[in-house]
Amino acid sequence: MTDGQAMAVMHDVSGPDARRDATRTWLFEAALPLWWEAGADHRHGGFHDRLDRDRRPLAVPKRVRVQARQLFVYAEAGRIGWPGPWRTAVAHGLEYLLTRYRRDDGLYRASVNDAGAPVVDAADLYDQAFVLFGLAAAYVATGRPPAVLDAATRLFERLAAMLAHPIAGYEESVPRTLPLRSNPHMHLLEALLAWIDTGDGAAFVPAARAIVALALERLIDPATGAIGEYYDGDWRFAAGPAGQLREPGHQYEWAYLLDLAGRVLGGDHGAACNRLVAFGERHGVRDGRVLFAVRADGAVLDGSSRLWAQTERLRTMTLRARAGDAAAVQPAHDSQAVLDRFLDCGVPGLWRERMDVDGCWIDEAVPASSLYHIVTGLMPSIDG
Repeated sequence: MTDGQAMAVMHDVSGPDARRDATRTWLFEAALPLWWEAGADHRHGGFHDRLDRDRRPLAVPKRVRVQARQLFVYAEAGRIGWPGPWRTAVAHGLEYLLTRYRRDDGLYRASVNDAGAPVVDAADLYDQAFVLFGLAAAYVATGRPPAVLDAATRLFERLAAMLAHPIAGYEESVPRTLPLRSNPHMHLLEALLAWIDTGDGAAFVPAARAIVALALERLIDPATGAIGEYYDGDWRFAAGPAGQLREPGHQYEWAYLLDLAGRVLGGDHGAACNRLVAFGERHGVRDGRVLFAVRADGAVLDGSSRLWAQTERLRTMTLRARAGDAAAVQPAHDSQAVLDRFLDCGVPGLWRERMDVDGCWIDEAVPASSLYHIVTGLMPSIDG
């Protein structure tokens, strides 16, 4: 695909069928081939952490979260019909994940070098959540091998044994580090729901219910309906500026996951979801783009925009519009237009990662980790 064709794909769309075709073309003909051919390390194994604008990998450690996210991406590629080597990509990533990152205690280290030696041996909750998520995708994509289910079950057992918080949820790491964070719990809920959706994840149901309860009872500010980022050791909002921080993108992401949890586990979380979205729309969007950070009272702390936040608003508002929420139709359209700008970067299959407060692009390498966000954001358009 040429640069000109990519620009036409991103902009010349009208109606859901044209959007679906444009999305599939960008993924099938540009992004998925590029990130397999240039983004996979065909010499040492696993996936590169990031590429420069010439599609060359940077010499940086390979983070475990990237391996797990790319497992999900290529498993999803197979599900939606990409004719490329998705099976090979999933097997490639799965083997590297299981052989290079698992520590003696059963948790997964943060990063390794090209030789597979540990760079950061620490294991935190965020990374464990993504390992579970990637394993769920690989489990379905590879024909449900018992070894993958066993790996996920053993990881979760170790996570529960080593990181369980005495009140609710989980600690960040061993030894304890503060503040506690909502974000890893969001992705752990995502992973647990993915396993439950496989039909073989009954063991994960109680933990998923517990995270939903934690979010509804402790993480969400009852005064504003927004979820925070940082908490003290007893799940109260952290003191000082950290406790006041709200990321608008996470309001949409939590709204999506709590709605999904209600459908998977039972329960009506509609009121909480509506308040999360309302906070994001009221305080976190300027000129159609989602801002990075605001304060609990809505004052803007960081007016830059990250790609991932645009995809979360897009997914949530597209699904809400499809469910009959007329107020979500224009936000969904606006988010798609903003995402198109991030993807229209002159190199088909790459993207821009950040936009500054004035709407100018920040020149930087392209992180592989964002392809997961792009795929999840575009899935409603593809699945119809």
